[in-house]
Amino acid sequence: MRPSDGVVRRAAILSLALALALALEAVGLQAQVPSTIAQAILGEANPVTPEVSTDELKRILADASAQVLDVRSAQEHAIAHIPGSRNFYEKEVEQIIAAYPDPGTPLVLYCNGPYCGKSKRLSEELVKRGYTGIRRYQLGLPVWRALGNTVQTDLAGFRYISAGDRTAVYVDARTKEAFARGSLPRAVNIRKGEAEAANEDGRLPHKDKGTRVIVFGESDAEARAVAEEIARKAYWNSSYFGGSYRDLEGMAAR
Repeated sequence: MRPSDGVVRRAAILSLALALALALEAVGLQAQVPSTIAQAILGEANPVTPEVSTDELKRILADASAQVLDVRSAQEHAIAHIPGSRNFYEKEVEQIIAAYPDPGTPLVLYCNGPYCGKSKRLSEELVKRGYTGIRRYQLGLPVWRALGNTVQTDLAGFRYISAGDRTAVYVDARTKEAFARGSLPRAVNIRKGEAEAANEDGRLPHKDKGTRVIVFGESDAEARAVAEEIARKAYWNSSYFGGSYRDLEGMAAR
């Protein structure tokens, strides 16, 4: 029996609707998949607190829409931390509550990467205490650095490194004239815009990208500008000193 025109039309409409639904579902799934690694999160199953991506963390730091907390130890924080973050060790719950008594305060916690449990444990404890604005950058410091972002080293961390790491490279970002007048032992002079050349001419250890590289300057801003360029040359263990050369002059021997 030949189907009627009405049946054919209904079948065609149903087929079109099904195709449209499948297309919309595919678009929805595609929208959930990050287009770049900087938009990715770890994506844990059944998290108590949500994650933020690297791009989201950058926006948070830029607009100060939340306080970013490094929940590693004080020594780890001093050696290297995401610029703009504040240090509270994961066990210092009462200190965090005293610093942020409003349970609605937006806080973003991070630690040592996907397999570090400090930010997860602390976030869950704060939720138990009634905090509602807790998020985590669970990718943590290692992924932040791997994606070409610089980190800050404090004075205590600088002293720790200089006392124990004989392979560290110290980069003086000041002018050539200032560098000639005196600098830290074994320091090399690299100005903003010179990271590419320094990577080729031996000022940077281009055959060992994991070498610790610390940049200092007349100001932390001067040092950071050079450190950002060095980080983008794949020196994932690089950082900048968050003070000035004057804070380090006691270590100078030239």
